Amino acid sequence: MEVSLNLAAVIGPILMAIASSEYLNFKIWKNVHPTVVYLNGLVLLIGGLIVIRMHNHWSMDWTLVITIFGWLFILLGLARMFFPTQKQPEKSLFSNLLLLVLFLVGLFLSFKAYFA
Repeated sequence: MEVSLNLAAVIGPILMAIASSEYLNFKIWKNVHPTVVYLNGLVLLIGGLIVIRMHNHWSMDWTLVITIFGWLFILLGLARMFFPTQKQPEKSLFSNLLLLVLFLVGLFLSFKAYFA
């Protein structure tokens, strides 16, 4: 459980920062160079591998969120590394909802780590 709390204490605030900063600066992805997309994918892949290496627990409680996000980071990182020239998502209702969900998951993990 201590590993779960430590990962939640890191991943939660990071998700909140990413979601809110991308919402406020969504336009930066409009004409992004593929090298930046590739490097973003590399960072996501490394982060996901670290999470999964430390926490590949498939138990039916709140810690499952950490494992799922670890695997999502790996998959998203690989996709961004292998397809860096793909058109980046535009601002839409779907992208806004996705950012909101990321922010709320970050808030949930932060609450679990710092207040529960």
